[in-house]
Amino acid sequence: MEQHINYIMLGVGDLAMSRRFYQDVFGWKGTADSNENIAFFQAGKALRFALFSKEALAEDAQVSARDSGFPRFTLAHNVSSEAEVDALFAAFAAKNVHIVKAPQKVFWGGYSGYIADPDGFLWEIAFNPFLQELR
Repeated sequence: MEQHINYIMLGVGDLAMSRRFYQDVFGWKGTADSNENIAFFQAGKALRFALFSKEALAEDAQVSARDSGFPRFTLAHNVSSEAEVDALFAAFAAKNVHIVKAPQKVFWGGYSGYIADPDGFLWEIAFNPFLQELR
């Protein structure tokens, strides 16, 4: 697996308030693919910072937002195809990696699954058809 992180996603309690904070306090401008459910900010050439409601983030990962161990952020590793996501999950399974959510089509238009590192931090492994730099 190539070494890179595409997104740092924070699960926030009030998306609109958090979006305003980053725009007003830091002067960040949202990217064109932001919408009412998620806010994206470019954070360098290949890194995006994203705000996602913690409930939606938990739903996407298929974990409970009420669990005290629920991490309020995830890291995302994006690849160039659904097939590549599937191949990585096959390799993860062979290495006994904790698969939190098997890869599947997701509501935001992509294809992803989640794994957890030994401390429970979530990694989304995704094909994002809207992320141009990986095509």
